[in-house]
Amino acid sequence: MTTNLPSTSRSLPIALIRAREGVMIPIREMLAKSGITEQQWRVLRVLSEHGPLDSSTLADRSSLLFPSLTRIAQTMRGKGLITQTRDDADRRRQVIAITDAGQRIIDDNVGHAAEIVKGFKDLLGDDDYEQLLDLLARLDPNPQD
Repeated sequence: MTTNLPSTSRSLPIALIRAREGVMIPIREMLAKSGITEQQWRVLRVLSEHGPLDSSTLADRSSLLFPSLTRIAQTMRGKGLITQTRDDADRRRQVIAITDAGQRIIDDNVGHAAEIVKGFKDLLGDDDYEQLLDLLARLDPNPQD
């Protein structure tokens, strides 16, 4: 037995994984009714918030690996949730945008998503909720905003 490591009950990586699962359970339930995955939801949320983005920026802001985004985008194009075009100025660059159908998924779920967030805020309290987000942002190797 190694005594230099914290107990698994106090291990940050394990605690983060457990917390992620606790956060994702109600989100997965919401998404199951919409027929999209959590990765597709993230892509739609980012595009809805930021507008059309190049593939690299979208992958980063959606917390996806670029090859995963490529595969996910293909599926989402097939579902009519996004468009993908070449940038006029740089033909190597792909620009991805949300479609009306993709935005409808966001709009149809905004109330439920807000209820989920409210549940987390009720559990933690507004101040602790905001503090948790701030603390987690400090661990982010690629801060967004």
